[in-house]
Amino acid sequence: MSTPPISPLTRELVDLVGTKALKRGTFRLASGREASFYLDAKQVVLDAHGAMLVGRAILERLRSLGPLPHAVGGMAIGADPVTAAVVTMAGVEGLPLKGFMVRKEAKGHGLQKYVEGPVEPGQRVVIVEDVVTTGGSSLLAIDRAVEFGLVVERLVAVIDRLAGAREALAARGIPLESLVTIRDLGIEPDAS
Repeated sequence: MSTPPISPLTRELVDLVGTKALKRGTFRLASGREASFYLDAKQVVLDAHGAMLVGRAILERLRSLGPLPHAVGGMAIGADPVTAAVVTMAGVEGLPLKGFMVRKEAKGHGLQKYVEGPVEPGQRVVIVEDVVTTGGSSLLAIDRAVEFGLVVERLVAVIDRLAGAREALAARGIPLESLVTIRDLGIEPDAS
C-alpha cells in the first residue's frame, strides 16, 4: 500500500508528536497490552499550537475525502480536545461543522443520553480519536453514535499505533484515516 506524500502541516504535526507525545519505557495500554513506548497525545491536543495543527490537519483530511460531515466527535475524554480543535478551526474558516461527545456511561440525570451535542439522527458524522490501538473504544463510540441514529462515515485518529484498529474498524465497514502513525515516528509495529 503506497502512502501519499506528507503535507507540510502533517510533517509539523509528526515533529510535534515526536517531541511532546512520545515517551519511552514500559507501559500498560488501555487495551491491556504492554508496550515499550507510550503516545501521550494530550500533550499535543491540549497545547495551543498542537490543537491548531490537529484541527487544521483533520479539516484538510476531511476535505480531501469529499463533502464535510455534519459533525465530528468521539468517546469522552480522549476525543474531546480533538473534537474541540476541529470544530474551532472549522469556525475560524466559517464552516458549519458541529461537534458531539459520546459518554462511556449515560448521565444519571437529565436526559440520560450517551451522545451529547447539537447533532440529530440521520446526520453524517466522523468519529475522532487521539490515539487508536486495537480500536475498542472507537468501536464503542461508533456503536453509541449509530444507536443514537447518526451515520458514521469513518474514523480519523491523530495517532495510529498500527496495532489492529484499522482491521477491527474495516471489519465493521468503517475506514480509518490517521494523521500520524508510529512508522512516521520511526517505530515499527512489532516494537510495541
